[in-house]
Amino acid sequence: MIDKEILKKHVVEKLENEQEVTKEKVRECIEQEMFNEKATQYLSFVEKEEIKNELFHSIFGLDILEELLEDDDVSEIMINGYRDIFIEKNGEIRKWDKGFADREKLLGIIQRIVSDINRRVNEKSPIVDARLKDGSRVNVVLNPIAVNGPVVTIRKFSKEIADMDSLIFLNTLDNDLACILKKLVASGYNIFISGGTSSGKTTFLNVLSGFIGREERVITIEDSVELRINNVENLVSMEVRTGSEMGEGKVEIRDLIKTSLRMRPDRVIVGEVRGAECIDMLQAMNTGHDGSMSTGHGNSPKDMILRLETMVLMGMDIPISAIRHQIASGIDIIIHLGRLRDRSRKVLWVCEIDGIMGGEIRLNTLYKFEERGEDESGKVLGEFVKCGELKHRGKLQRAGYR
Repeated sequence: MIDKEILKKHVVEKLENEQEVTKEKVRECIEQEMFNEKATQYLSFVEKEEIKNELFHSIFGLDILEELLEDDDVSEIMINGYRDIFIEKNGEIRKWDKGFADREKLLGIIQRIVSDINRRVNEKSPIVDARLKDGSRVNVVLNPIAVNGPVVTIRKFSKEIADMDSLIFLNTLDNDLACILKKLVASGYNIFISGGTSSGKTTFLNVLSGFIGREERVITIEDSVELRINNVENLVSMEVRTGSEMGEGKVEIRDLIKTSLRMRPDRVIVGEVRGAECIDMLQAMNTGHDGSMSTGHGNSPKDMILRLETMVLMGMDIPISAIRHQIASGIDIIIHLGRLRDRSRKVLWVCEIDGIMGGEIRLNTLYKFEERGEDESGKVLGEFVKCGELKHRGKLQRAGYR
């Protein structure tokens, strides 16, 4: 019987004397220790390879999670304590048949993840957002907040860079709608993307950013870096910092938005607004930074406006009428995404904010997705219907579009 922990201990001891620990060096040390271990002669080739991979992942990677991270069909990993791991694979959520050996093993993996981006999580600060080296989003909640914790949720970062053609192929939108959105982005309309959890907001924001002029200066602001803007050369990416346990060195999204306005941006892109920073985002949109974009959680365009109003009140006590004027003058277009019952993602509404009437923000619906039933496999059928004409065309005309 092979004691994997002793093997691991011997490998780690050898690596301590190395100036640079690479993947190749780790595999080399594991290979040597396996060769020296007499008990391995009774194992098959497949069993030896399984042990080698398990040791490698526990030393260099994220232990058993590496198997899931390398599986492109797995989009989400949900860890409810060290025993129970659930995954979303090909749109279906199910329990995985593996778990961590003990709670300490899982805690060690968590500390490895957060320390890689200079963040910390402990009993005093039991909640943290982080990311993996490939950009996958990680949320951690520890005991005593998570009763059955530690709880870790990993939204995997797609290895394939989505573009508008791939979204059209997936029927997230059609050619006509893609054409008008491209013109709106290029013309500098301020766009807000709303939708529920896992509706594809960040992916859609990434795709829209592909239509920003190459010569523009763009500043992105995020809790944890997820955006991939490759077509802009003059790009500045900023990320919040949690600070020490005493709060020293903490940098919030509000601080980053304020300082970004002194950095001569053409556009400011805020990955997601969740609270008081909403007022700073709106002020950026209202101070000449045309073409700025952001995302937020909402169930419909109207619901998103109500949420924006609530978030502004978190940061500033001003009359609701003033808030609505800030929203109406700052945001030009709301794009609402949804995930349907067949797990497909769709652009459900594209609305223009058409000023204020009777004290309420008025929406002019340009496009919406209308269902037409289901096919035999349960796939939702429908079409993107044009509902109205864009009323505020000044930016389009100034950009040279008819």
